[in-house]
Amino acid sequence: MNEKVAAYAKLLRLPGLGGLAIPPVFGAISVGVYDFYDLSLLFLIGCFTAIFGFVLNDYADVELDSLVPELRKKPLVSGLIERKNAVAISMVCAILPFLLAYMLWEGQMLDETKFAAILSLVIAGILGTFYDIYGKKVPGSDFAVALSMSLVFLFGALAVGTPTLLTWIIFLLTFNQTLHMNAVEGGIKDADHDFMMGVKNIALTAGVKVEGRRISIPWHFRIFGMGIRISSLLLIFVPFIYGLDYLIWQIPLLLALMAMVIFIEIKLLWMKKFDRERIRRLIAAAAFTRYSIVPVMLVSKIGEISLFLIALPMLWYIAFTPLTGVRMFHPEM
Repeated sequence: MNEKVAAYAKLLRLPGLGGLAIPPVFGAISVGVYDFYDLSLLFLIGCFTAIFGFVLNDYADVELDSLVPELRKKPLVSGLIERKNAVAISMVCAILPFLLAYMLWEGQMLDETKFAAILSLVIAGILGTFYDIYGKKVPGSDFAVALSMSLVFLFGALAVGTPTLLTWIIFLLTFNQTLHMNAVEGGIKDADHDFMMGVKNIALTAGVKVEGRRISIPWHFRIFGMGIRISSLLLIFVPFIYGLDYLIWQIPLLLALMAMVIFIEIKLLWMKKFDRERIRRLIAAAAFTRYSIVPVMLVSKIGEISLFLIALPMLWYIAFTPLTGVRMFHPEM
């Protein structure tokens, strides 16, 4: 595997884009739009917004990451990719979503809904940039990046229609999932070195700490993590209560998926021994399980398309992971 190709695949988070880029697509589907051309453009917009956030974050963290031996293999830290190239990638990825939005609306009037869509994308970019640059210095900044991702989802809905109850439910689910990914999963995964870099995040503020091979996770942080998961569980069933059609097997399957997420959550929050490799696997397992939940919710609306959306993150991961030179299902995060 060419070392440069692998470095760029890691920097762009290429294997994960199948799941990371999907929120705008779900936004469009939530308002009843299933056109392949529109959904494809929205998926590309999701790709570029995700790449923008991750590359800018890596650029901002180069000096801090260089202090941790395990992170010195990251493409920007190791020098395989020059920092100026990361800046160029971020700038291009900041512009492309707006060009793709122009293609999406070609020949259409710029009405209030489309203006709101553009505003959502701009605010998402501002919040994401704030998190990337200042997130490690401001406790609670995880809420900013969670709102940023939710606004990218909302862009997908506003770009092609008018938000519905289903739209706002998935908006909140996206917020919950991103908040958990950053504040809880990321906080635990990096607890062994974040304190050395002066990071001020929710996990360290709550008292999560690593001493040798032992990790201590306070009860109030466990309640925080479980609270996010349980509130998501309740949100999932609100659309069905208010009239969303469902098939007889949908509800049991959703319950099974959420039970799996809760099981992984318990394994993560109640661990006693700090094992980054195990933490990474738990995070990856939870991510792939979560990616399935919204498509299963939408089965009665989109039929067989839901099967494709369920399989997409995994198939994408399998297809593009070899480019990174990393072993399959052994994520580096």
